[in-house]
Amino acid sequence: MSDSKVVVRAAEESDRVAIKEVLKAAYQQYEHTLSRERWEQYRENIEQSVDSETTKARLVAVLDGEIVGSVFLYDGAETAYGAPQLDIDTPIVRLLGVSPSVRGLGVATELIRSSAKLARDWGAETIHLHTSDIMDSAVRLYERLGFERAYDKEFNNGEVLVKSYRLQLKEAALLKV
Repeated sequence: MSDSKVVVRAAEESDRVAIKEVLKAAYQQYEHTLSRERWEQYRENIEQSVDSETTKARLVAVLDGEIVGSVFLYDGAETAYGAPQLDIDTPIVRLLGVSPSVRGLGVATELIRSSAKLARDWGAETIHLHTSDIMDSAVRLYERLGFERAYDKEFNNGEVLVKSYRLQLKEAALLKV
């Protein structure tokens, strides 16, 4: 890759195949961390999410003319997870994925920044996301970008604690750049 700038834009219908490929490559590292059954469920969920009508926005990151990352935004917990009991009625970021070949170039940060700006434009005061301990590098990124734990929005998925993080958009240093 050259020294080109990452450009984040709204995904187009024609981007779906590329998005699936990016997400497959990005999440492949967890195939051997999760049980076979859990991995298959996770992979299927990723595939279905690309085509889901409950997604409010899909963003892609483009570098040198190639889609190298994506992220999805949902109105809240009901549309993101079918879980209204989480009582999250502000945007939720899901399935942030970056091609392994461009990790470390700021692609994930730009996708999160664009997600936060979009949520702010929608009138939201916060955005949420959920993750788990197996995604330790993602957790470090979220915390570095100013996300704080939202313990009251966490849940268990089988034996896995699904951690919740929240970013206050008015105070977010991420949006002051």
